Amino acid sequence: MQAITVRDRDAGIAGLSQTDLPYPLAAQNDVIVRVHAAGFTPGELDWSTTWTDRAGRDRTPSVAGHELSGVVVELGYGTTGLSVGQRVFGLTDWARNGSLAEYAAVEARNLAPLPAEVDHTVAAALPISGLTAWQGLFDHGRLVTGQTVLIHGAGGGVGSIAVQLAREVGARVIGTGRSSHRDQALALGVATFFDLQTEKLEGVGEVDVVFDVIGGDILARSAALVRPGGTLVTIAMPPQVQPTDGRAVFFVVEPDRARLADLVTRLRDGRLKPVVGAVRPLAEAPAAFAAGERTPGKTIIRVAED
Repeated sequence: MQAITVRDRDAGIAGLSQTDLPYPLAAQNDVIVRVHAAGFTPGELDWSTTWTDRAGRDRTPSVAGHELSGVVVELGYGTTGLSVGQRVFGLTDWARNGSLAEYAAVEARNLAPLPAEVDHTVAAALPISGLTAWQGLFDHGRLVTGQTVLIHGAGGGVGSIAVQLAREVGARVIGTGRSSHRDQALALGVATFFDLQTEKLEGVGEVDVVFDVIGGDILARSAALVRPGGTLVTIAMPPQVQPTDGRAVFFVVEPDRARLADLVTRLRDGRLKPVVGAVRPLAEAPAAFAAGERTPGKTIIRVAED
């Protein structure tokens, strides 16, 4: 099969290449998915699990990407809950080969059924972004109706879904990002948008929850915006500055089949819309990782046609 692999940690994006690999083996409780569409996280080349397995052993060449949508073509020993021919979407394990390939071995519990009405390209934009947005806002941020949330990167893959989910529960949403993301964020329902390149973040005022996907100086300055009893949530890095009389939480998204099913129901019913940016073929996946590509929404790699 064809796959996008990484071999040299020091090479970065330049180390990505399209490679011919053996068809994957289905371990116990796995399924093999014929991948139709896949997503990736630009920063995943910096993750230790991209290069080593859970025991710390080198596992290169590693297949990049961790989000997928496709069709089950094989069941591993003991696998239940899914069937051959079923449309599915979800996450591959962080420390195993990923989704930028024609076939992927995935733990069945990390996948959810995909309704026939939902296109694979749209479904592949949902797993990491949808689960991250939900867990950040509600599991960790404890956001409730009537509160105000500041969402950094409101026009991106995670941020755009977070905006929609926060609006659905009746929260007031303030968004930040690049000027090119302003119209998209406003269309999704943010009450106010701050351009981080030209406007002072301190002008936001106090909020109940900050949801950060950027890190660095933006994360540090955001701590002062959290009102007493509020929460600063980030997926970028452990926060170095704590809110006064508030909480700071750093988390890594966790697979959740039930929540994936809930999110895709919202998508099917028109209550949630992942913002899909560029859609590119598998051969162009290395270029899609390039730091200069900053289209609003989630870049999706189209691997196979329906």
